Amino acid sequence: MTERERSAGRGPGRVLVIVPTFNEADNIQPLIGRVRAAVPSCDILVADDNSPDGTGKIADEIADEDGQVHVLHRAGKEGLGAAYVAGFRWGLERGYDVLVEMDGDGSHRPEELPRLLTALSDADLALGSRWVPGGRIVNWPRRRELISRGGSAYSRLLLGLPIRDVTGGYRAFRRHVLDSDLLEDVESQGYCFQVDVLHRVVRAGHRVVEVPITFVEREHGDSKMSREIVAEALWRVTAWGLSARFGKRGGTRHT
Repeated sequence: MTERERSAGRGPGRVLVIVPTFNEADNIQPLIGRVRAAVPSCDILVADDNSPDGTGKIADEIADEDGQVHVLHRAGKEGLGAAYVAGFRWGLERGYDVLVEMDGDGSHRPEELPRLLTALSDADLALGSRWVPGGRIVNWPRRRELISRGGSAYSRLLLGLPIRDVTGGYRAFRRHVLDSDLLEDVESQGYCFQVDVLHRVVRAGHRVVEVPITFVEREHGDSKMSREIVAEALWRVTAWGLSARFGKRGGTRHT
């Protein structure tokens, strides 16, 4: 019997929502409040990259008052991918059954988290999707939308992924998906990290379902998207795709 079959008909178990932060002082307190209201039983891990604006200190103050909020202080800005890998390992070591990725800027609506968790009754990974029927974006510049749609289409084509929103970062994983060597050699960051992990999950044979979400542009702070992040995604996806086509890379290992 598979882990998914054992999980059918029961709740998701212990849930950890991982929120990587860098300079999200204006967003972190209301976001935590919304998560706790949406799924009161879940725990939250704020993985802060030593934010100069005091995000980590604010998170510590919240954690002092709420035992379901935890803070992982990291030495400096090392990127989204490294923050999530550290958060995943923290959660796996403490026995959580479901690990959730959620942006720290409020773009991922906590009110939609219950639907992602419900979708895990028949999946190993529930992915919040902007590009399936019912999904939408709010207040996004046209350029950002084109980059996101184009990135998903390009990755889907080169890597053969049967997913519409390949770059989406609102995700709920069952622990067995990550409780393996899947994270051992993940080096990609930012925009590309999401493609990298999704490719590994699909190649490993796990079931992925897309759940339509509404993605809302941040109201406070600056976007972490940059030309360097987009460029990294482009060359890594191209390299993976060409390697797969010409048989130079086996299994799920990316370099």
